[in-house]
Amino acid sequence: MLLQGLRESWDLETFFSGGSQSPEFMKAIASLETEIKELHHKVDALTGEASSMAAIVQEVQVTGARINEYVSFVGCLVAQDVNDRQALNVRSKLEALNASFASISVLLDNKLAHMSDTEWQTLLQQKEMEAISFSLTERRTSAAQKLSYEQEALINDLAVDGYHSWSTLYDTVVGNMGISVTEDGKEEVLSVGQAANKLTSADREEREHVFAQYTKAWGEVSDYCAEALNHIAGFRTNVYKHRNWDAVLKEPLEINRMSDATLKAMWQAIESKKGLFVDYLNRKAKLLGLDKLSWHDVEAPISSTSSKMSYDEAANFIVDHFRSFSPKMAEFSKMAFEKQWIEAEDRNGKRPGGFCTEFPLSKETRIFMTFSGSPDNVSTLAHELGHAFHTYVMDDMPYFATTYAMNVAETASTFAELVVSDAAVKNAQTKEEKISLLEDKVQRSVAFFMNIHSRFLFETRFYEERKQGVVPVERLNELMEEAQKEAYVNALDVYHPEFWASKLHFYITDVPFYNFPYTFGFLFSASIYAIAQQEGQAFEDKYIALLRDTASMTVEELAQKHLNEDVTKPEFWAKGVDVALKDVEEFLELTK
Repeated sequence: MLLQGLRESWDLETFFSGGSQSPEFMKAIASLETEIKELHHKVDALTGEASSMAAIVQEVQVTGARINEYVSFVGCLVAQDVNDRQALNVRSKLEALNASFASISVLLDNKLAHMSDTEWQTLLQQKEMEAISFSLTERRTSAAQKLSYEQEALINDLAVDGYHSWSTLYDTVVGNMGISVTEDGKEEVLSVGQAANKLTSADREEREHVFAQYTKAWGEVSDYCAEALNHIAGFRTNVYKHRNWDAVLKEPLEINRMSDATLKAMWQAIESKKGLFVDYLNRKAKLLGLDKLSWHDVEAPISSTSSKMSYDEAANFIVDHFRSFSPKMAEFSKMAFEKQWIEAEDRNGKRPGGFCTEFPLSKETRIFMTFSGSPDNVSTLAHELGHAFHTYVMDDMPYFATTYAMNVAETASTFAELVVSDAAVKNAQTKEEKISLLEDKVQRSVAFFMNIHSRFLFETRFYEERKQGVVPVERLNELMEEAQKEAYVNALDVYHPEFWASKLHFYITDVPFYNFPYTFGFLFSASIYAIAQQEGQAFEDKYIALLRDTASMTVEELAQKHLNEDVTKPEFWAKGVDVALKDVEEFLELTK
């Protein structure tokens, strides 16, 4: 059935009526606060017996799901209106409660680590623990590598007004920013997200003007951003030092359940095949009448062909093409559109970027983005629906068995994105439209292999320098530009030194190194997509089985079990790069 008349704003009233002013929400938070205090006493009283441990583990999962639900709700409120002061205040309250819950988790892990081997094995053999045995083992092992419970709990408590508050400060700075641009002779103030969308304009003069104003605005707040970034990194490196962790990447690799060998193999495969992407960038420069691309040209359209879609058209396009691989994913997405699980309205006051967030108690998700009808917007919408479907297929699983890492989370989203972008190219009506849509696909490959590589290089080097002291704005700009030149193989003539200030991902305190998991997900999903193309709808059950395992094993085990592949070898990743290179080759052929 055709989707039409869809609303572009989400429905949050199903959770708590009244948004940040909801009395029901305030009451729920007060109840949660009491629940957390009582749970702390229960965990503290554990003596290491398997029977009592099993009961408490179940309670911890319930409370974890509840706090996740409330954090998601207030996160949606802040995203839809960065000036919602009450929502910001409530978020601070929940951050404090989250820190208390994190201390409970640390205490639970410490108790798991000190169980006798006999009681530990008895615990794992209990039926209700079977689905979360991987998670419990992971927690027990991790606890043995950290500081004492008292020290780790203190770290969590201090993080609320230290570590996490710098991220909150950054959000406040960005929320108050306005980018002044001139359009049709009139001065207009754009949000950060709106200005970023203008950088994909077909008019180079407009791109240059907006980019100049954009970088100027970030330069004006760079001192604040540098303070936040340095203190976030300083907090992390000090914690690592006290845990005797020498490698900055130890925590992000463990969070993503992958080895250093896998990460190195991935970047090695990418770096060995960047030549053709440089050819693409040079060809694009020629098509735009330039000697070399500038940063603000990389995502510019190469033709005047308008392939914009309305929100309704995008919804139908996505659902129709999801159905070719997975009827279940199509039906889920249709439901998400119809039930208003998506905030897509193009308006002021919203935070930039896009995300999907889960509500584990309600068994729902919400998607946030700003939709203006571009092919990139359609891909983003499909991307976030991929995240939502991943959560959906795990709805019946215990909370601990659903805490998958970012890298495999990006696998589901990027798979969905590939389905839709590939369909767009195949459905092109003219050669010009096909070139335009194909180029949009290649742009995303460039983002994963070059842009994100530059973020990884910058962040790795920044953290090493931060160990020696605060890194000033000027040096941050140098590190960023050096990383961009290396990642783009000197293919551009103007770079974006202030990018470190403008990229939200550097300031997220929940997950360190919010970069390489994207590239992992893109390449991992490319392999999955190749299999799906061969098997069609017969692949659906295998795909869902893979998604359901994403929080129950390492990525090396996941790939071996479901793909029969060794991801510690560059050869595996090269296959994924080759899938992307086919798009580049076709683009170069069509634009001779």
